[in-house]
Amino acid sequence: MKKVMVFGTFDILHSGHLHFLINSKKKGDYLIVIVGRDKNVIKFKGKKPIDNENIRLLNIKNQSFVDEVILGRSDHDYAKLLLKYKPNIICLGYDQNDLGLQKFLRDNKLDLKIIKIKPYKEKKYKSSIFRKQME
Repeated sequence: MKKVMVFGTFDILHSGHLHFLINSKKKGDYLIVIVGRDKNVIKFKGKKPIDNENIRLLNIKNQSFVDEVILGRSDHDYAKLLLKYKPNIICLGYDQNDLGLQKFLRDNKLDLKIIKIKPYKEKKYKSSIFRKQME
């Protein structure tokens, strides 16, 4: 069984997120989604998400094609999640960088692939655009 893992905030769940998740699922048999903690979203994006972590978690859990949903670690230690769940593939969104993943994989001799998923109408479906419309 090929396990795929993705990380994200998934604030104001929209078609761009669904495109990313569906296309990530197509890369394997089992999709694990890590939803970012509110505290980490504030730290990395500089603002509080519109939907809190529990709502964002539930929104992802409600997607029938997602196999497992996990609230991220409060210490933002993705390494522990990778070692625990042992995915074969990590999918990143077009706007995500690897946050040192390549180095971590080399250092820990982990043999897994990192795949970038192409955007879906990135000028239209992006959380920052929806956020501006709500303000």
